[in-house]
Amino acid sequence: MPASSPSSPSDSLFQHRAFVAFWFARIASSFGFQMLSVAVGWQIYSITGRAFDLGLIGLVQFIPSVLLALPAGHLADQFDRRRIVLIGQVVEWIAIVALAILTLNHGIHEVGILALVLVVGIAKAFEFPALQSMLPALVPPAVLSRAMAINASAGQAAMIMGPALGGFLYVAGPGVVYVVSAVLYLVAATLMSRLRYVQAPPRREPATLKTLFAGVHFIRARKDVLGVISLDLFAVLLGGATALLPIFAKDILHTGPWGLGLLRASPAVGALLMSIWLARRTMERRVGKIMFACVAGFGVATLVFALSTSLWLSMAALFALGAFDMVSMVIRGALVQLDTPDDMRGRVSAVNAIFINTSNQLGEFESGMLAAWLGAVNATVIGGVGTLVVVGLWMAMFPTLRRRQRLQAEVVEAAADTV
Repeated sequence: MPASSPSSPSDSLFQHRAFVAFWFARIASSFGFQMLSVAVGWQIYSITGRAFDLGLIGLVQFIPSVLLALPAGHLADQFDRRRIVLIGQVVEWIAIVALAILTLNHGIHEVGILALVLVVGIAKAFEFPALQSMLPALVPPAVLSRAMAINASAGQAAMIMGPALGGFLYVAGPGVVYVVSAVLYLVAATLMSRLRYVQAPPRREPATLKTLFAGVHFIRARKDVLGVISLDLFAVLLGGATALLPIFAKDILHTGPWGLGLLRASPAVGALLMSIWLARRTMERRVGKIMFACVAGFGVATLVFALSTSLWLSMAALFALGAFDMVSMVIRGALVQLDTPDDMRGRVSAVNAIFINTSNQLGEFESGMLAAWLGAVNATVIGGVGTLVVVGLWMAMFPTLRRRQRLQAEVVEAAADTV
Protein backbone atom coordinates (compact mmCIF):
# COMPACT_ATOMS: atom_id res chain seq x y z
CA MET A 1 0.00 0.00 0.00
CA PRO A 2 1.52 3.39 -0.99
CA ALA A 3 2.35 5.96 1.64
CA SER A 4 0.06 8.43 -0.10
CA SER A 5 -2.72 8.15 -2.65
CA PRO A 6 -4.55 10.52 -5.00
CA SER A 7 -7.69 12.04 -3.55
CA SER A 8 -11.08 11.11 -4.99
CA PRO A 9 -13.54 13.75 -6.26
CA SER A 10 -15.71 13.11 -3.20
CA ASP A 11 -12.81 14.25 -1.00
CA SER A 12 -12.46 17.62 -2.74
CA LEU A 13 -11.44 20.37 -0.36
CA PHE A 14 -13.54 22.82 -2.35
CA GLN A 15 -16.70 21.07 -1.17
CA HIS A 16 -16.08 22.71 2.21
CA ARG A 17 -17.33 26.27 1.70
CA ALA A 18 -15.90 27.58 4.96
CA PHE A 19 -12.44 26.34 3.99
CA VAL A 20 -12.74 27.93 0.54
CA ALA A 21 -13.55 31.31 2.14
CA PHE A 22 -10.67 30.82 4.60
CA TRP A 23 -8.27 29.99 1.74
CA PHE A 24 -9.20 32.98 -0.40
CA ALA A 25 -8.91 35.23 2.66
CA ARG A 26 -5.45 33.78 3.23
CA ILE A 27 -4.48 34.50 -0.40
CA ALA A 28 -5.68 38.09 -0.20
CA SER A 29 -3.98 38.90 3.13
CA SER A 30 -0.73 37.14 2.14
CA PHE A 31 -0.44 39.09 -1.11
CA GLY A 32 -1.34 42.28 0.72
CA PHE A 33 1.35 41.72 3.35
CA GLN A 34 4.09 40.85 0.83
CA MET A 35 3.31 43.98 -1.18
CA LEU A 36 3.26 46.03 2.02
CA SER A 37 6.67 44.69 3.03
CA VAL A 38 8.26 45.72 -0.26
CA ALA A 39 6.77 49.21 -0.16
CA VAL A 40 7.67 49.85 3.48
CA GLY A 41 11.28 48.77 3.01
CA TRP A 42 11.81 50.78 -0.15
CA GLN A 43 10.06 53.88 1.18
CA ILE A 44 11.85 54.04 4.50
CA TYR A 45 15.23 53.53 2.81
CA SER A 46 14.39 56.28 0.31
CA ILE A 47 13.60 58.64 3.19
CA THR A 48 16.58 57.91 5.46
CA GLY A 49 19.17 56.09 3.34
CA ARG A 50 20.15 54.11 6.47
CA ALA A 51 20.44 50.32 6.41
CA PHE A 52 19.84 50.39 10.18
CA ASP A 53 16.23 51.46 9.59
CA LEU A 54 15.65 48.39 7.42
CA GLY A 55 16.69 46.29 10.40
CA LEU A 56 14.23 48.18 12.59
CA ILE A 57 11.38 47.13 10.30
CA GLY A 58 12.11 43.50 11.12
CA LEU A 59 12.66 44.26 14.80
CA VAL A 60 9.32 46.01 15.36
CA GLN A 61 7.58 42.96 13.88
CA PHE A 62 9.69 40.36 15.68
CA ILE A 63 9.35 41.77 19.22
CA PRO A 64 5.52 41.58 19.44
CA SER A 65 5.48 38.16 17.74
CA VAL A 66 7.50 36.76 20.67
CA LEU A 67 6.38 38.89 23.62
CA LEU A 68 2.64 38.63 22.84
CA ALA A 69 2.55 35.03 21.63
CA LEU A 70 1.50 33.42 24.94
CA PRO A 71 -1.24 35.97 25.75
CA ALA A 72 -2.45 35.67 22.16
CA GLY A 73 -2.62 31.89 22.46
CA HIS A 74 -4.59 32.20 25.69
CA LEU A 75 -7.10 34.54 24.02
CA ALA A 76 -7.46 32.15 21.07
CA ASP A 77 -8.56 29.41 23.49
CA GLN A 78 -10.88 31.69 25.44
CA PHE A 79 -12.79 33.58 22.75
CA ASP A 80 -14.19 33.17 19.24
CA ARG A 81 -11.14 32.61 17.02
CA ARG A 82 -12.80 33.87 13.88
CA ARG A 83 -13.57 37.15 15.63
CA ILE A 84 -9.98 37.48 16.86
CA VAL A 85 -8.67 36.96 13.32
CA LEU A 86 -11.21 39.43 11.96
CA ILE A 87 -10.27 42.10 14.52
CA GLY A 88 -6.59 41.57 13.74
CA GLN A 89 -7.14 41.97 10.01
CA VAL A 90 -9.27 45.08 10.50
CA VAL A 91 -6.55 46.65 12.68
CA GLU A 92 -3.93 45.83 10.03
CA TRP A 93 -6.21 47.33 7.38
CA ILE A 94 -6.57 50.55 9.39
CA ALA A 95 -2.77 50.81 9.76
CA ILE A 96 -2.27 50.29 6.01
CA VAL A 97 -4.96 52.86 5.16
CA ALA A 98 -3.14 55.31 7.46
CA LEU A 99 0.11 54.61 5.60
CA ALA A 100 -1.65 55.25 2.29
CA ILE A 101 -3.27 58.51 3.42
CA LEU A 102 -0.10 59.89 5.00
CA THR A 103 1.99 58.92 1.97
CA LEU A 104 -0.41 60.34 -0.60
CA ASN A 105 -0.57 63.58 1.42
CA HIS A 106 3.23 63.71 1.80
CA GLY A 107 2.97 63.65 5.59
CA ILE A 108 4.90 60.44 6.24
CA HIS A 109 8.29 60.05 7.99
CA GLU A 110 10.33 57.12 9.22
CA VAL A 111 8.99 57.19 12.81
CA GLY A 112 5.42 57.15 11.53
CA ILE A 113 6.15 54.23 9.21
CA LEU A 114 7.79 52.21 11.99
CA ALA A 115 4.93 53.00 14.40
CA LEU A 116 2.33 51.76 11.92
CA VAL A 117 4.40 48.67 11.09
CA LEU A 118 4.51 48.00 14.84
CA VAL A 119 0.69 48.16 14.93
CA VAL A 120 0.60 45.60 12.10
CA GLY A 121 3.06 43.41 14.01
CA ILE A 122 0.97 43.53 17.20
CA ALA A 123 -2.21 42.67 15.30
CA LYS A 124 -0.49 39.78 13.54
CA ALA A 125 0.83 38.47 16.86
CA PHE A 126 -2.74 38.10 18.13
CA GLU A 127 -4.07 36.89 14.79
CA PHE A 128 -1.60 34.04 14.20
CA PRO A 129 -2.55 31.52 16.95
CA ALA A 130 -6.26 31.99 16.29
CA LEU A 131 -5.77 31.62 12.53
CA GLN A 132 -3.72 28.45 12.92
CA SER A 133 -6.26 26.96 15.33
CA MET A 134 -9.20 27.53 12.99
CA LEU A 135 -8.15 25.21 10.18
CA PRO A 136 -8.87 21.82 11.86
CA ALA A 137 -12.50 22.88 12.38
CA LEU A 138 -13.00 23.71 8.69
CA VAL A 139 -12.24 20.27 7.19
CA PRO A 140 -12.49 16.62 8.35
CA PRO A 141 -9.34 15.25 10.05
CA ALA A 142 -8.70 12.83 7.16
CA VAL A 143 -8.03 15.69 4.73
CA LEU A 144 -6.33 18.13 7.12
CA SER A 145 -2.86 17.53 5.65
CA ARG A 146 -4.18 18.36 2.17
CA ALA A 147 -5.89 21.47 3.53
CA MET A 148 -2.63 22.57 5.16
CA ALA A 149 -0.77 21.96 1.89
CA ILE A 150 -3.12 24.06 -0.23
CA ASN A 151 -3.20 26.69 2.51
CA ALA A 152 0.60 26.79 2.41
CA SER A 153 0.48 27.13 -1.39
CA ALA A 154 -1.28 30.47 -0.91
CA GLY A 155 1.59 31.72 1.23
CA GLN A 156 4.23 30.44 -1.18
CA ALA A 157 2.49 31.99 -4.21
CA ALA A 158 2.35 35.29 -2.34
CA MET A 159 6.05 35.07 -1.46
CA ILE A 160 6.92 34.55 -5.14
CA MET A 161 4.56 36.99 -6.85
CA GLY A 162 3.67 39.48 -4.10
CA PRO A 163 7.04 41.30 -3.95
CA ALA A 164 7.22 41.46 -7.75
CA LEU A 165 3.71 42.91 -7.95
CA GLY A 166 4.50 45.36 -5.15
CA GLY A 167 7.70 46.45 -6.88
CA PHE A 168 5.87 46.93 -10.18
CA LEU A 169 3.19 49.08 -8.53
CA TYR A 170 5.82 51.05 -6.60
CA VAL A 171 6.75 52.69 -9.91
CA ALA A 172 3.51 54.65 -9.48
CA GLY A 173 4.46 55.50 -5.90
CA PRO A 174 4.33 53.83 -2.47
CA GLY A 175 0.87 55.23 -1.85
CA VAL A 176 -0.51 53.14 -4.73
CA VAL A 177 1.00 49.99 -3.23
CA TYR A 178 -0.57 50.77 0.14
CA VAL A 179 -3.98 51.37 -1.47
CA VAL A 180 -3.89 48.00 -3.27
CA SER A 181 -2.64 46.26 -0.11
CA ALA A 182 -5.48 47.86 1.88
CA VAL A 183 -8.02 46.64 -0.70
CA LEU A 184 -6.66 43.09 -0.40
CA TYR A 185 -6.86 43.22 3.40
CA LEU A 186 -10.43 44.49 3.15
CA VAL A 187 -11.28 41.52 0.90
CA ALA A 188 -9.68 39.16 3.44
CA ALA A 189 -11.60 40.69 6.35
CA THR A 190 -14.88 40.55 4.41
CA LEU A 191 -14.40 36.87 3.59
CA MET A 192 -13.47 36.13 7.21
CA SER A 193 -16.56 37.96 8.50
CA ARG A 194 -18.82 35.75 6.37
CA LEU A 195 -17.04 32.49 7.12
CA ARG A 196 -19.10 29.90 9.02
CA TYR A 197 -16.92 28.68 11.86
CA VAL A 198 -18.18 26.42 14.63
CA GLN A 199 -16.14 26.41 17.83
CA ALA A 200 -16.99 24.53 21.00
CA PRO A 201 -17.87 26.93 23.83
CA PRO A 202 -14.51 27.64 25.51
CA ARG A 203 -13.96 27.04 29.19
CA ARG A 204 -13.17 30.52 30.50
CA GLU A 205 -10.06 30.66 32.64
CA PRO A 206 -8.26 33.70 34.08
CA ALA A 207 -4.91 34.62 32.56
CA THR A 208 -2.44 33.19 35.07
CA LEU A 209 1.07 31.90 34.61
CA LYS A 210 -0.36 28.39 34.65
CA THR A 211 -2.86 29.04 31.86
CA LEU A 212 -0.42 31.13 29.81
CA PHE A 213 2.21 28.39 29.94
CA ALA A 214 -0.31 25.54 29.52
CA GLY A 215 0.82 25.14 25.91
CA VAL A 216 4.41 24.60 27.03
CA HIS A 217 3.35 21.97 29.59
CA PHE A 218 1.18 20.21 27.01
CA ILE A 219 4.02 20.02 24.49
CA ARG A 220 6.40 18.64 27.10
CA ALA A 221 3.87 15.94 28.03
CA ARG A 222 3.22 14.82 24.43
CA LYS A 223 6.36 13.22 23.06
CA ASP A 224 5.30 13.29 19.42
CA VAL A 225 4.36 16.98 19.56
CA LEU A 226 7.59 17.83 21.40
CA GLY A 227 9.60 15.88 18.85
CA VAL A 228 7.97 17.58 15.87
CA ILE A 229 8.29 21.13 17.19
CA SER A 230 11.87 20.72 18.44
CA LEU A 231 12.92 19.03 15.18
CA ASP A 232 11.63 22.04 13.29
CA LEU A 233 13.48 24.40 15.65
CA PHE A 234 16.91 22.77 15.23
CA ALA A 235 16.52 22.06 11.51
CA VAL A 236 15.77 25.75 10.85
CA LEU A 237 18.55 26.89 13.18
CA LEU A 238 21.12 24.79 11.32
CA GLY A 239 19.78 25.03 7.79
CA GLY A 240 19.77 28.80 7.27
CA ALA A 241 21.59 28.76 3.92
CA THR A 242 19.19 31.25 2.36
CA ALA A 243 20.56 34.01 4.61
CA LEU A 244 23.89 33.68 2.78
CA LEU A 245 22.52 33.79 -0.77
CA PRO A 246 24.06 37.21 -1.60
CA ILE A 247 27.52 35.85 -0.75
CA PHE A 248 27.02 32.70 -2.82
CA ALA A 249 25.61 34.69 -5.76
CA LYS A 250 28.44 37.23 -5.89
CA ASP A 251 31.56 35.45 -4.64
CA ILE A 252 31.00 31.77 -5.45
CA LEU A 253 28.59 31.58 -8.39
CA HIS A 254 29.81 34.91 -9.85
CA THR A 255 26.40 36.12 -10.89
CA GLY A 256 24.57 39.40 -10.48
CA PRO A 257 21.25 40.57 -9.04
CA TRP A 258 19.28 38.54 -11.59
CA GLY A 259 21.05 35.37 -10.42
CA LEU A 260 20.38 36.27 -6.80
CA GLY A 261 16.71 36.68 -7.71
CA LEU A 262 16.65 33.20 -9.27
CA LEU A 263 18.31 31.71 -6.19
CA ARG A 264 15.82 33.40 -3.85
CA ALA A 265 12.88 32.21 -5.93
CA SER A 266 14.03 28.57 -6.21
CA PRO A 267 13.04 27.35 -2.70
CA ALA A 268 9.67 29.08 -2.93
CA VAL A 269 8.96 27.55 -6.35
CA GLY A 270 9.90 24.09 -5.08
CA ALA A 271 7.69 24.55 -2.03
CA LEU A 272 4.78 25.86 -4.11
CA LEU A 273 4.83 22.98 -6.60
CA MET A 274 5.15 20.43 -3.80
CA SER A 275 2.26 22.00 -1.89
CA ILE A 276 0.06 21.72 -4.98
CA TRP A 277 1.01 18.03 -5.33
CA LEU A 278 0.37 17.36 -1.64
CA ALA A 279 -3.02 19.08 -1.84
CA ARG A 280 -4.14 16.30 -4.21
CA ARG A 281 -2.86 13.39 -2.16
CA THR A 282 -3.75 11.93 1.22
CA MET A 283 -1.02 10.77 3.62
CA GLU A 284 -1.89 7.16 4.47
CA ARG A 285 1.17 5.40 5.89
CA ARG A 286 4.64 5.92 7.36
CA VAL A 287 4.19 9.64 8.00
CA GLY A 288 6.91 9.59 10.68
CA LYS A 289 9.55 8.08 8.42
CA ILE A 290 8.51 10.32 5.53
CA MET A 291 8.90 13.39 7.74
CA PHE A 292 12.37 12.38 8.94
CA ALA A 293 13.41 11.45 5.39
CA CYS A 294 12.35 14.86 4.11
CA VAL A 295 14.22 16.71 6.84
CA ALA A 296 17.26 14.59 5.94
CA GLY A 297 16.66 15.49 2.28
CA PHE A 298 16.64 19.14 3.35
CA GLY A 299 20.09 18.59 4.89
CA VAL A 300 21.44 16.83 1.78
CA ALA A 301 20.10 19.58 -0.48
CA THR A 302 21.85 22.13 1.78
CA LEU A 303 25.14 20.24 1.33
CA VAL A 304 24.74 20.11 -2.46
CA PHE A 305 24.07 23.84 -2.54
CA ALA A 306 27.09 24.53 -0.32
CA LEU A 307 29.46 22.61 -2.60
CA SER A 308 28.00 23.72 -5.93
CA THR A 309 29.84 26.14 -8.21
CA SER A 310 27.12 26.08 -10.89
CA LEU A 311 24.15 28.46 -10.78
CA TRP A 312 21.77 25.88 -12.22
CA LEU A 313 22.87 23.13 -9.82
CA SER A 314 22.51 25.58 -6.93
CA MET A 315 19.01 26.48 -8.11
CA ALA A 316 18.11 22.78 -8.35
CA ALA A 317 19.42 22.17 -4.82
CA LEU A 318 17.39 25.09 -3.45
CA PHE A 319 14.33 23.90 -5.37
CA ALA A 320 14.69 20.46 -3.74
CA LEU A 321 15.31 22.11 -0.37
CA GLY A 322 12.01 23.98 -0.63
CA ALA A 323 10.12 20.87 -1.75
CA PHE A 324 11.51 18.70 1.08
CA ASP A 325 10.75 21.41 3.62
CA MET A 326 7.15 21.69 2.41
CA VAL A 327 6.50 17.95 2.90
CA SER A 328 7.93 17.93 6.41
CA MET A 329 6.16 21.19 7.26
CA VAL A 330 2.75 19.82 6.21
CA ILE A 331 3.26 16.62 8.19
CA ARG A 332 4.53 18.50 11.24
CA GLY A 333 1.72 21.03 11.14
CA ALA A 334 -1.05 18.47 10.67
CA LEU A 335 0.36 16.19 13.37
CA VAL A 336 0.55 19.01 15.93
CA GLN A 337 -3.00 20.17 15.19
CA LEU A 338 -4.48 16.66 15.26
CA ASP A 339 -2.70 15.65 18.47
CA THR A 340 -3.84 18.81 20.27
CA PRO A 341 -7.34 19.11 21.81
CA ASP A 342 -9.33 22.02 20.43
CA ASP A 343 -9.31 23.91 23.73
CA MET A 344 -5.49 23.89 23.70
CA ARG A 345 -4.79 24.64 20.04
CA GLY A 346 -4.39 28.38 20.50
CA ARG A 347 -1.78 28.07 23.22
CA VAL A 348 0.10 25.27 21.45
CA SER A 349 0.09 27.29 18.21
CA ALA A 350 1.44 30.26 20.16
CA VAL A 351 4.38 28.25 21.50
CA ASN A 352 5.00 26.90 18.02
CA ALA A 353 4.99 30.48 16.71
CA ILE A 354 7.67 31.44 19.22
CA PHE A 355 9.82 28.53 18.06
CA ILE A 356 9.29 29.40 14.38
CA ASN A 357 9.98 33.13 14.72
CA THR A 358 12.94 32.67 17.03
CA SER A 359 14.54 29.89 15.00
CA ASN A 360 14.20 31.86 11.76
CA GLN A 361 15.86 34.93 13.24
CA LEU A 362 18.54 33.02 15.16
CA GLY A 363 19.15 30.72 12.19
CA GLU A 364 20.03 33.68 9.99
CA PHE A 365 22.21 35.13 12.75
CA GLU A 366 23.97 31.77 13.29
CA SER A 367 24.60 31.38 9.55
CA GLY A 368 25.98 34.91 9.33
CA MET A 369 28.29 34.47 12.32
CA LEU A 370 29.62 31.13 11.09
CA ALA A 371 30.15 32.56 7.61
CA ALA A 372 32.11 35.46 9.11
CA TRP A 373 34.35 33.05 11.02
CA LEU A 374 34.67 30.11 8.62
CA GLY A 375 33.44 31.31 5.24
CA ALA A 376 30.05 30.86 3.59
CA VAL A 377 30.76 27.40 2.13
CA ASN A 378 32.05 25.92 5.40
CA ALA A 379 29.19 27.48 7.36
CA THR A 380 26.61 25.98 5.01
CA VAL A 381 28.31 22.57 5.04
CA ILE A 382 28.20 22.60 8.85
CA GLY A 383 24.50 23.47 8.68
CA GLY A 384 23.74 20.60 6.32
CA VAL A 385 25.74 18.07 8.33
CA GLY A 386 24.20 19.37 11.55
CA THR A 387 20.70 18.86 10.12
CA LEU A 388 21.53 15.22 9.29
CA VAL A 389 22.92 14.70 12.79
CA VAL A 390 19.76 16.16 14.34
CA VAL A 391 17.60 13.83 12.23
CA GLY A 392 19.57 10.80 13.46
CA LEU A 393 19.38 11.91 17.10
CA TRP A 394 15.66 12.71 16.94
CA MET A 395 14.85 9.34 15.33
CA ALA A 396 16.56 7.67 18.30
CA MET A 397 15.08 10.01 20.95
CA PHE A 398 11.49 9.89 19.62
CA PRO A 399 10.92 6.28 18.49
CA THR A 400 7.11 6.56 18.56
CA LEU A 401 7.32 9.53 16.21
CA ARG A 402 9.63 7.58 13.92
CA ARG A 403 7.21 4.63 13.86
CA ARG A 404 4.10 6.75 13.45
CA GLN A 405 1.97 5.50 10.58
CA ARG A 406 -0.91 7.94 10.19
CA LEU A 407 -1.62 11.56 10.94
CA GLN A 408 -5.11 11.18 12.37
CA ALA A 409 -5.06 7.60 13.71
CA GLU A 410 -3.78 8.73 17.09
CA VAL A 411 -6.50 11.35 17.46
CA VAL A 412 -8.99 8.87 18.82
CA GLU A 413 -6.52 7.69 21.43
CA ALA A 414 -5.55 11.23 22.38
CA ALA A 415 -9.17 12.24 22.68
CA ALA A 416 -9.90 9.23 24.82
CA ASP A 417 -7.07 10.14 27.15
CA THR A 418 -8.50 13.60 27.74
CA VAL A 419 -12.03 12.44 28.62
